[in-house]
Amino acid sequence: MHRLLESRSTILITQQEAETFGSGWRARAFRDVESRLTDRGFPCVFSRNAFRKGLLLFAFAEDAGPDAIARLGRELADYVELSRNWNGHLDTAYPLLIVFSPAAVSARSVAGYQAFGWEVLQKLHRVDPARWPENVGTDPGESSWSMCFNGMPLFVNMSSPAHEVRRSRNLGEHFVLVINPRERFDVVAGDTPSGRNVRNNIRARIDRYDGAPRARQLGSYGVAGLEWWQYGLPEEDADRTDSCPFSFRAPETAQPDEAAAPA
Repeated sequence: MHRLLESRSTILITQQEAETFGSGWRARAFRDVESRLTDRGFPCVFSRNAFRKGLLLFAFAEDAGPDAIARLGRELADYVELSRNWNGHLDTAYPLLIVFSPAAVSARSVAGYQAFGWEVLQKLHRVDPARWPENVGTDPGESSWSMCFNGMPLFVNMSSPAHEVRRSRNLGEHFVLVINPRERFDVVAGDTPSGRNVRNNIRARIDRYDGAPRARQLGSYGVAGLEWWQYGLPEEDADRTDSCPFSFRAPETAQPDEAAAPA
């Protein structure tokens, strides 16, 4: 176990624990991730670095029913607490991969998988134990919007097996939500000269890996484009005309949700 995790307990599965899976869909999912992140051409150098250093954390979900969402809410809250005191170094930046079993998703298209992903994010929002941060927009149509949980802004990457053109958003036969605190992108690849260089390098690598021009929705938080566009990318190179499925619910007006039932 990595040294930062040695100082606290976590209900999440570490990369070292996932490596011991012998069989079953969790083992296959981990091997898929491993095959992508050990490929030198894979464009996200941060993910490859995290895998090489054994920093990945996992949550595995059999479905998206009430019990599963309640558990994912606890796991995501645990991840946020682990991430609060990040020291700014990449060797302490843990990505979280929420992996769903093949039986959890009936989708066969990119749009179908992404609709499922937004459904999961909406359900997690409804069991969020904390208020939305005041400096983050609540409407996905605002440039300041970001998915938040337990008081922390997050970036969510939806990776699905239906992606054939955008191979960089395909981590194998399972649907995966790759989650990082928003802060890490702002620090490492934000709207600064060095951050723009990092971003441009990664996006050039995306062009080569995918064999197609990068999605025009890729931008920079609060500067170019909308954040939710980047969570799930379309296969085709086209402008977005759809609206975000996510709907903010303030704590004082939210109704009790069956997804909050204990596991």
